[in-house]
Amino acid sequence: MWAIMTVVVVFEFYAGATLSKGLLRGVGTILGGGLGCLAAIMADDLGKIGNAVVVGASVFIFGAVATYCRLIPSIKRRYDYGVMIFILTFNLVAVSGLRADKILELARERLSTIGMGFAVCIFISLLIFPMWASDELHRVASSNFDKLACCIEDCMKAYFSVVSEKESMPSISVSGCKSVLHSKSSEESLANFARWEPWHGKFWFLLSLGEILTDRRAY
Repeated sequence: MWAIMTVVVVFEFYAGATLSKGLLRGVGTILGGGLGCLAAIMADDLGKIGNAVVVGASVFIFGAVATYCRLIPSIKRRYDYGVMIFILTFNLVAVSGLRADKILELARERLSTIGMGFAVCIFISLLIFPMWASDELHRVASSNFDKLACCIEDCMKAYFSVVSEKESMPSISVSGCKSVLHSKSSEESLANFARWEPWHGKFWFLLSLGEILTDRRAY
């Protein structure tokens, strides 16, 4: 079941998106499962009341810290999925109420099945028919440059044109400039996916171009 769920959740259109979600899911599962096993083992040795206190305190502390980390812009933009998987896995393991030996067996089974699903996704996304986010970022960036050039050209023509009293000022279309501004979120996501992709073609040039485009917030 977990292998199929991993394929359904992790598999994305772009290779970088699949690779990032798969790695973040694996790291989040390992960290959450390891800390959850540690909390369950500690709680199992303290009796019934101590078990409830340790489990409740650990769930509150780790959940609060991880939720606060999700509010940090840099973590939310790149590692939000991994933090969410960490919270989910830790809570499931810590409050499961199973004995320590059963929890370790459950963790091994979960990791093995998630690894199987992740291997299938990586094999399809990177080897069979890869769709690179960096190539799409290059296409979007070049299209935006063309739109900006056309908009600037129209503005220059309207500024330097000689208009008589009987003629009206030529209209300037700013739809291209607006579409460039509205594409900021899609460019940020493509640049984030491109950072996870392996070396191919003009990858590093496209990555630098994506960083320049996503820094437009400073302007």
